[in-house]
This record gives sequence, C-alpha cells and structure tokens, in this order.
Amino acid sequence: MPFSRWVFDIHKLLTTYDKATAMKIYLGLIALFIASISFAQPGQFNDTLVPVHDPVITRQDSTYYVFSTGQGINVYSSTDMKHWKRESPVFSSAPQWAVQTIPGFRGHIWAPDISYHNGTYYLYYSVSAFGKNTSCIGVATNKTLNPAAPGFKWIDHGKVIQSVPGRDLWNAIDPNLVRDEKGVPWLVFGSFWNGMKLVQLDTSLKSVAQPEQWYTVAARKRDFVLPDSVAGDAAIEAPFIYRHGKYFYLFTSFDYCCRGEKSTYKMVVGRSEKVQGPYVDKDGVPMNLGGGSTLLEGDKDWNGVGHNAVAGFNGTDYLVFHAYDAADKGRSKLRFEKLAWINDWPVVGWRPR
Repeated sequence: MPFSRWVFDIHKLLTTYDKATAMKIYLGLIALFIASISFAQPGQFNDTLVPVHDPVITRQDSTYYVFSTGQGINVYSSTDMKHWKRESPVFSSAPQWAVQTIPGFRGHIWAPDISYHNGTYYLYYSVSAFGKNTSCIGVATNKTLNPAAPGFKWIDHGKVIQSVPGRDLWNAIDPNLVRDEKGVPWLVFGSFWNGMKLVQLDTSLKSVAQPEQWYTVAARKRDFVLPDSVAGDAAIEAPFIYRHGKYFYLFTSFDYCCRGEKSTYKMVVGRSEKVQGPYVDKDGVPMNLGGGSTLLEGDKDWNGVGHNAVAGFNGTDYLVFHAYDAADKGRSKLRFEKLAWINDWPVVGWRPR
C-alpha cells in the first residue's frame, strides 16, 4: 500500500473517532505497516548482515556457497550473492582425529578453503590451539554441495599437515589450494611465525608430495620469543593465491583481526610468474622480506578488512572477505568487492570514467 494511502487513513481516523480509539487503531496500523515492510524482504540474510570470519566462495550450478570459520564450519547458500540462507555445518560433531591431536579442541574450525577437481569438491580446514602453532590442516570431500542432492555427504580424510611447537617456526592454518601452470597442486598456508608457506601436494590432494618441496612466500620480521599477541608489526596471515593472465597473485592480511572496533586488518598483494615465487609488490619488494602493496584497508565504516579469497564468475572477479562493521559494534560481516585489473594489478572499487 502506498504511504500516501496510510496518511489518508490516519487523517480519517482522527476526524472520525475519539482520540483514545483513534490512537489504538493508529498504533495497530503502524504495526501492520512495519510488518508489511519486514515480510517483503526475501532471504534470511542480506550481504551486509551475514556474520562470518574467513570466508571463501564457490558456485555449483546456479547456487553460490560460502564456507567460513565456525562450529563444524559454517555454510551459507545464495542464488544472487545478496540474499543468503544458512545451511547445516559441514561437521555435526568435531572430527575425532582433531580432538585427539589438538589439546582443548571442541569443534570450532577455522578458515576453510573450497575447490573442485575431477568431479569432487575438496574442503581444506584448520584446527588449532589459539595463539599457538599447535595446529593442523585437514581435508574433507564431497561430490556435491547441494544438501538436497543424492549422494551429498562430507567424507573427512583427516590430517594433511601439522605444525608442532618447538619443532616448526610456521603455523599450519589458513590453507588455500592452487595449481601451477602445469596443473601441479600446491597448498599455501600460514599465520604469524616466520611466514606464509607453500608446499607441493601429491595427486590425491590429501598428502604432501615426496620428496617434499617447501617455500616461504611471504613473511614479516618478528621476535620469536614473543607470543603472537604482542608480535607487533609481524602480524601476517591468511594467504590466498589467484592466477590472472601470466601472473600468480598472492594476497595476504597484515595486522590484527578479531578485535571488533579495534581491528586493524588490511589486505596486501604481490605477484609472481611462478607459483613458487618470489612474489614482489608494486615497488619490487619481495613479500618474503616484508613486502606487500595495500589492496584494501579499514575506514570509518569498516574498522578492519581481511582474510580474503578471490573467485571469478561470469567474467567478473570478486574479492570476498570479512570486515568489522563500525555501525554494529565492530561485528564481523561478509563483504564482496569487484576486482578490476589495471596494469596487471588488482584494484578494488575502480570504475571507468
């Protein structure tokens, strides 16, 4: 009903009934008007309300799926990337191997990564003790992402990589699968410590290839005596590699997430013609020596932005990430931005003149 019609009805009430009766009817009309607006909104979440950390996106048929950090791994689906439905988590209970491996683990799983190869979806995920490199990356597979499809079932294959305090100066979380120009699979991962690591996987995508090949693709100098919580400028995590044209682009997040309105997260990028690197920023500084060109950072509306993935749909590349909403007490929300490529570098928010 047009708003002018509501105004006409209210005026008629005030000229027809006593004030008390008119007020009761008036309040009822207001409630009905608000309800009519509310029920007109489709979906369970819109794109600025989805509560996520560490999102990654893919598409099957006409449906988009976002996977993110959460109890059992959170899953959302959408047909338009605007209105989202929350699906059941990947795991209904904590993987037993992770409970036995990670002290105190109860099923809150971090930073999933989704990819599709030879008829199967591969979902890498992180289990960790907070603030320590007592961590593992596991992998689960499914033939379909549609919960209503025949054969929908997540099969867990357990541990792929593990980091151990006192042995490793790297952290086995935040995985992302990428293939090089020959189709060889690699897993990039890492958080804090001595940087983002890249290791070759075997053809099963469930184990490290032999003989092992390891690379440090990004790092920030830190004092290893200090815990991550006071590591200062060394804060780095969430690597993601995306191929565009002749380059592989390494995205990673600097500074601090997970602090609401005090979050300082931002995304940086470098590029290389080889998946193994070296990745350099716009100034030619290698990312494994602290380099990284800023792609997107927080502002007065979004306190911090980071832990991104990149995906291409219908000829358009999208940056998907989480951001801390300044208008909602710094709560973490799902965000999308279109990526343009200017002089072989990704640009957010660019519009042709």
